[in-house]
Amino acid sequence: MPHLPRFTAAAVQAAPVYLDPAATVDKAVALIREAAGQGAGLVVFPEVFVPGYPYWNWTMNPVQGSPWYERLYRAAVDVPGPYVDTLRAAAREAGVVLVIGVNERGRHSLGALYNTVLIIDSDGELLSVHRKLVPTWAEKLTWTPGDGSTLKVHRTAVGPLGALACGENTNPLARFTLLAQGELVHAACYIALPVAPEDYDMAEAIALRAAAHCFEGKVFTVVSCSTISPGIADLIAGDDQQLRKQLARPRSALSGIFGPDGRAVTEPLVDEEGIVYAEIDLGRCIQPKQMHDIVGHYNRFDVFRLHVNDRPLRPLVFPEEES
Repeated sequence: MPHLPRFTAAAVQAAPVYLDPAATVDKAVALIREAAGQGAGLVVFPEVFVPGYPYWNWTMNPVQGSPWYERLYRAAVDVPGPYVDTLRAAAREAGVVLVIGVNERGRHSLGALYNTVLIIDSDGELLSVHRKLVPTWAEKLTWTPGDGSTLKVHRTAVGPLGALACGENTNPLARFTLLAQGELVHAACYIALPVAPEDYDMAEAIALRAAAHCFEGKVFTVVSCSTISPGIADLIAGDDQQLRKQLARPRSALSGIFGPDGRAVTEPLVDEEGIVYAEIDLGRCIQPKQMHDIVGHYNRFDVFRLHVNDRPLRPLVFPEEES
């Protein structure tokens, strides 16, 4: 019989201290302690929370945005590195499983930045460094694509846990890859996106994605989304009042916790900073699987086959490493 724990999950909706990794990590540590104080066993933070999202990709042309890329590169995180060590220590001291997004510097090139999701177990062990497979739309101006080596489910204190960043949650093959490894808890990390097209409701889009993954896979999803602080608006918009108004667009962020029936376990949080808490009982995943188990009896593996390349992609391989 697999271990199916019951625990409290916490979805953090907050803004980083923009482009300030030290202050943002300090804020994250305080929020981890706050969530642990409320009994949380799992704490999920937004996409690239440390030290923030490159909004200039959407509001400036590439030449205008290039100096901002350098600012982000200089403020990004080394993995492993001191900021990760601080987060590991915070998870260990609080006794929580931690999922948090960072901008990760590539070790081999000054032109490589990754949108990375870290999974840290409750003993402080760094379990996963998942790099977003495909940067979305304008994000390609900043981030290098990841690879399939980190598309894994991890056995943690709160059960089998997988994580994807933002638009990855629309990729059915990526999601199936996690489900087929026995995922029961899914962390979905997002950013507030007021710069999307006018007819795009980011809050609704996040909820739809979470509900779809939960209903299809019969799992729980913990969604964490960032917000845009006045400080971020000041830096990005400056004196541009139209852009400032755009950055204040409502329904740009949603955080919450969804169950295996696709419904929200508790009321999601929209736009405002805060922490959403909910009780998760992984035993609730059993009965729904009897109806639709897309990684078991409700599939035809003699008809469909998914091949996943899980080898790390490297810029060079020396001959002795190939043997």
